[in-house]
Amino acid sequence: MRYSLMFTLLLAATFSLQAQEKSTPKTFQVYKSDTEWKKQLSGMQYYVLRRGGTEYAFTSELLDEKRKGTYVCAACENPVFRSEYKYDSKSGWPSFDRPIEGSLVYDIDYEIGYERTEEKCGKCGSHLGHVFDDGPSATTGKRHCINGVALKFVADE
Repeated sequence: MRYSLMFTLLLAATFSLQAQEKSTPKTFQVYKSDTEWKKQLSGMQYYVLRRGGTEYAFTSELLDEKRKGTYVCAACENPVFRSEYKYDSKSGWPSFDRPIEGSLVYDIDYEIGYERTEEKCGKCGSHLGHVFDDGPSATTGKRHCINGVALKFVADE
């Protein structure tokens, strides 16, 4: 009798969880399965954008990009930063003092043992980097420290 009751409760809980999963709305405009992201992105892009990884410092081709243009999310091409917001933070990652308004969402992570503000693309939810309060005091005071592999640069015409 006891096993029958436990089995019934377990079965009910399973169906309840499955119903919740199916009815949960997607919070981002762009949604793809893990398999679809793996097909679209390079190995390093997948690691950074979809798994929250970090590329090695001073390895991004975008560090020395000086042209005028827009930096877009490498996963969904959502415009996230303008070139005029970029500055050399000497950190080894492309840095910006502000994003394009409304382009990002924020989360908190503790991956390295303390609280950091994570920045994600507001359109697809991909991990871009982190924001810190040690940026240029003459502008916003913010340093948006972004993985170069998470971005594509689109030059102005």
